[in-house]
Amino acid sequence: MACGCEVRLAGLDEASATRHAQRAIDEVRRIEQKYSRYRADSIVGRINVAAGESPVECDDETLSLLAYADTLYTSSDGLFDITSGVLRRAWDFRDARLPTPAEVETARSLVGWERVERDGRSVRLTRSGMEIDFGGFGKEYAADRAAALLLEAGCRHGFVNLGGDLRAFGPQPDGSAWRFGIQHPRRAGETIASLEVVQGGLATSGDYERYFEIDGVRYCHILDPRTGWPVRHWQSVTVLAPLAIAAGSLSTISMLKQAAAGEFLAQSGAAWLTVGPSGEVASSGGLAGDPLPGMVG
Repeated sequence: MACGCEVRLAGLDEASATRHAQRAIDEVRRIEQKYSRYRADSIVGRINVAAGESPVECDDETLSLLAYADTLYTSSDGLFDITSGVLRRAWDFRDARLPTPAEVETARSLVGWERVERDGRSVRLTRSGMEIDFGGFGKEYAADRAAALLLEAGCRHGFVNLGGDLRAFGPQPDGSAWRFGIQHPRRAGETIASLEVVQGGLATSGDYERYFEIDGVRYCHILDPRTGWPVRHWQSVTVLAPLAIAAGSLSTISMLKQAAAGEFLAQSGAAWLTVGPSGEVASSGGLAGDPLPGMVG
């Protein structure tokens, strides 16, 4: 997953905890191997290589994720588009260089979920150079799947943390909640708020993970598929929802909606915390704003 990952189990003897944790770890690795865009042998890799040519037959799990991607596209008015990963061809956050308008437009011309053909069990990208990328919800899906397996095995106290995308599936053995810190988007190693979680998914999207600054302007890795340019409103958006995949999708869509995200979050039914353009913190009733030592970002 290219990030720090953790499975925390409590209320079990060491041998049982190790056995159950390994099953969860194996599930996360299975999902990474199956859906990583970096692997030519993954289903995503095969779909992308075949862009502009033949359709690729998919299994039920992949079809369900594609259906979820379609739901996200529709509910976000086209902002959450799993074909928009090609925009990274214009944006190199390691070199801190602004792309030319032509570079952005070339990449943006390959974006468009509406160009993806789904016919029965087959999927086809209609234009050569197009790609799909499950990175927008892949870690969260893996966290939910790992947690589901642990619950099926009888684990009742713990959480799965994949680089800050969390799924808790039961309190600590004494009944108390797990307490997580939300990373401060401008102060590395500090938190800006805390949240107690017993059950549910927690995810944060922000402009601080991959970015560069030029002339005082921050350009982050969250790119608007309509313009090909980075979003620039929220410093971060954190969401607590029943599932990690829902929390991650809501936080990402909120970043993409920029100033219009307030109403969207209010209608989502989830708990949320936003850090605004000037660092102002706002939250729903489920989040507390007290800083903590340490962090989960």
